[in-house]
Amino acid sequence: MNIIMLLLPLLAGIGLSVQSTVNGTFGKRVGTIESAFFTFFTGAIFLTIIVNFFGQGNILNIHEVPKWQLLCAIFGVIYLSLMVLAVPKIGVTAAVISVIVGQLVASMVIDHFGWFESEVVPFGIKRLIGVVLMCIALFFVFREKTDKSAAQSS
Repeated sequence: MNIIMLLLPLLAGIGLSVQSTVNGTFGKRVGTIESAFFTFFTGAIFLTIIVNFFGQGNILNIHEVPKWQLLCAIFGVIYLSLMVLAVPKIGVTAAVISVIVGQLVASMVIDHFGWFESEVVPFGIKRLIGVVLMCIALFFVFREKTDKSAAQSS
């Protein structure tokens, strides 16, 4: 079961890279906001169908959750819109690694302080090393992209 739980986020990551690439090129043709709108509109249609046939909860209970939890929808829109802007300019790899570094840093702070009702996981040296290595990876990936761009413009 643990290997499946490791593979599912791996598949989600593959999906995000593909989505970022397609949305980036789509956004160049139709516009950033329009690309994000199309993605969320299409997703809303599919999820409406899925919720109606397979949903196990009650969407009407949304008014019972703490209001700050409703922010989760806004973060998805922000993420998608920023990726549509970034991918055509810096490439998929640099954009995705930037997202991962941002996720690592934010998740470690959230874990360390137990924010948003999450379990407290103290920050340690191994986590620091992981973030530093990811930052180094981002440096090399982004530098390779800028080196290629500079060589092509000369």
